[in-house]
Amino acid sequence: MDNSFFSKFMPKEAKFYDLLKQMAEVSAEASVLMIEYVKATDYEAVIEYAKQIKAYEKKGDNTLIRIFDELNTTFITPFDREDIHSLANRLDDVMDFLNSASKKIMLYRPKQMHESATALAQLIVKASDIIMQAVTELSSIKNNAKNIRKLCNELHDIENSADEIYDEFLSDLFANEKDSIEIIKLKEIVRELENAIDAGEGVGKIIKTIIVKYA
Repeated sequence: MDNSFFSKFMPKEAKFYDLLKQMAEVSAEASVLMIEYVKATDYEAVIEYAKQIKAYEKKGDNTLIRIFDELNTTFITPFDREDIHSLANRLDDVMDFLNSASKKIMLYRPKQMHESATALAQLIVKASDIIMQAVTELSSIKNNAKNIRKLCNELHDIENSADEIYDEFLSDLFANEKDSIEIIKLKEIVRELENAIDAGEGVGKIIKTIIVKYA
């Protein structure tokens, strides 16, 4: 008999854990780059940062496609297919929002980036590191449930901090920026960074659901 046939019916835990971890790594690496990106003043550097972040986004998309392909061909999965699908999509959302912010910085060319962009980028790095830890520990969910839940709660706290930064940003922007075009540019860019953090909290919510089912 062809062993490849029977292999489809064997447990494939490591495969999905590795792929989800790869998706988390993509956002973590791109988020570090974003801190440098929002401080860039030279437009040639801006273009180069945008290219690099786009490459991360493409890498994440390719990994997402692999996960979906594996879901279609693997008989036994470590969690419900719907949970793996939702978690992979939400991890991809984090990278998509980073790429959207990156693209808008390049296209809009704001005169000066607001300091809140740096503050949010730093929070994205922190959230991405926490997501990496949580996703990595999923492979031993029964032993690590308490710590994973704590990590997810930290993502919620980061999202609250991001909301405060964004509210303060809006208040300062409308009070001090007189150029309406610049207001639109900055608002859209900073909003995408805040969206990335919202998506990170969404990752935590999905992981909490998995904990309830499997821990």
